[in-house]
Amino acid sequence: MLKQNRLQWLYGGSALFTALNIFLIVHDVYWLLALPVALAVMMLFFFSLDKLILLLVFLTPFTVKFRHEALGFTIDVPTEPIIVAIMLLFLFRLVYERNYDTRVLKHPISIILILNLIWMFITSVSSEIPMVSFKFFISRLWFVATFFFLGVYLFREVRNIRNFMWLFGAALVIVVLVITFRHYTVGFERDLGYWAVRPFFNDHTHYAAVLALVAPFFIVMAFNRSDSVLRKRVAMIIFVVFCAGILFSYSRAAWLSLIVAAAGFIILVLRLKFRFILAGIILLVGSLYLFQTEIIMHLERNQQESSGDFAEHVRSISNITSDASNLERINRWRSAYRMYEERPVLGWGPGTYQFVYAPFQRYEDYTIITTHFGDLGNAHSEYIGPLAESGMPGMLGMLALTLAVLATGVKLYKRAPTREMQLMALGISLGFITYFAHGLLNNFLDTDKASVPFWGMMAVLVAMDVFFEKGQRANGRNETI
Repeated sequence: MLKQNRLQWLYGGSALFTALNIFLIVHDVYWLLALPVALAVMMLFFFSLDKLILLLVFLTPFTVKFRHEALGFTIDVPTEPIIVAIMLLFLFRLVYERNYDTRVLKHPISIILILNLIWMFITSVSSEIPMVSFKFFISRLWFVATFFFLGVYLFREVRNIRNFMWLFGAALVIVVLVITFRHYTVGFERDLGYWAVRPFFNDHTHYAAVLALVAPFFIVMAFNRSDSVLRKRVAMIIFVVFCAGILFSYSRAAWLSLIVAAAGFIILVLRLKFRFILAGIILLVGSLYLFQTEIIMHLERNQQESSGDFAEHVRSISNITSDASNLERINRWRSAYRMYEERPVLGWGPGTYQFVYAPFQRYEDYTIITTHFGDLGNAHSEYIGPLAESGMPGMLGMLALTLAVLATGVKLYKRAPTREMQLMALGISLGFITYFAHGLLNNFLDTDKASVPFWGMMAVLVAMDVFFEKGQRANGRNETI
């Protein structure tokens, strides 16, 4: 009898929900359709946070920006509101339970990251536009809290590392195929490539940087002997799709970052001694300094501008005389340096560059795409941007984080307890090499599609370094978040 009553309630409720939806749809109201999804998300939020985080990872490549004009904010839907809720839950549990693993907090990457967040908060207080800076700081905090500090706990299980990378990669493949098809319909025209990546990405360089960040993981895992033949072939296909996306993005910075990663791969595989690498870096820097005049004269003779022809597009990389994109980037860097000179310690505040750099432009640096209002975006560098916004400590913090991540990745590649983890460490490290090299010319950590894999992959390295010993997990626990 009880079972029959439950079925009646179920059928009755379903019929009522369906009828109400039909009524609302007829009147162009669609929000009730989202109710089952919202209920499922709430169930995951309270009972299986690890699965919810992995769901967010899969959804991230599909997010689109929603701007609320009245309130003046932009948010990525559907993921960002959920990420904010997870951050609040994490901070509440952190204060209430006080049992976060101290081994994670003592890791060099965690220490540098915490110091960077503290300095970002301080420079938000002293910011030229505090409202903008605190928005920027809180946005950075919810990505770091969810995908780094919670991510480290998630990655105590090797299967979750696989799930994280494969879910993001699978979703990104779908997006790349859609973008490539749209680009194909217009003959792969370079200028229309900027349109093709929308609404998923704000421009082609952002798109290419994310692809380059995760692509090395899949080419490396294609040679994982412990995987099935099918999985290895799929990994290779994903890598090829990503490479096609990078190629037709016409992003010269992404192309260069892959070359740098290839050099890093050779260095790691050949296990070259650090002293030889350091000697090579000193030799390169010394040569650039000694022959700077000749190098600049040679670059100034290059008149090749950006082009739809791949060979010409590559040659335009070193054009600092007439290529508008290159010259505008130099304009942004010089403006950032002048901002730093005026406020060398605290900077102008996180996220404020695009609102305050206009007066620091000089007429001799103007290009055909320069605006007097300075409303075309950021400083185009993950290192120079913090220099202007958070002073010298801000830039040094980013450089320290870069070195700590790469050092941890190299250590894990050499000492990982299993071959699979060794390959994971190698693929992730090569991905970071592409991003840190790309970071010389662009910056994307204020976007969800770069932040989710960036902080998540960083959490993977820390989890592997902290929790794993030879052949198994360090503590043998099988906990969920």
